[in-house]
Amino acid sequence: MNKSTPETSTDLGTLAEDAHALMTATADVAGEKVGEARKRLAAALERAKEMAGRVRDKAVEGAKAADQAVHEHPYQAMAIAFGVGAIIGYLAARRCGGKHD
Repeated sequence: MNKSTPETSTDLGTLAEDAHALMTATADVAGEKVGEARKRLAAALERAKEMAGRVRDKAVEGAKAADQAVHEHPYQAMAIAFGVGAIIGYLAARRCGGKHD
C-alpha cells in the first residue's frame, strides 16, 4: 500500500505538470474554444488538488485511528490479524490446491 501511494502521487504530479505545460503552450493561441478549454482545465486541476488533499487528510486520520486502536487493544489486534491471515491462507491454499488435477 505504501508503494502505490508514492506512485499515485508521482503520477498525479506528472499529470499536473503536463496540464500546466499544455496551458502554457496554448497561452498565445487565440480563440474562444481554446480559452474555454483552458479555463475548464485550470478548474479541473484545482478540484483535483483539493480532492487529493482531502484524500490525504482522511488517510492520515484513518492511520492515526488504527494506530491508536492497536495501542489500546494490542492482543485483540493480533487476534484479528491472525484470524484474517488464517482465512486468507486457507482460501489461497484451497484455490491453488484445486489446480493440480
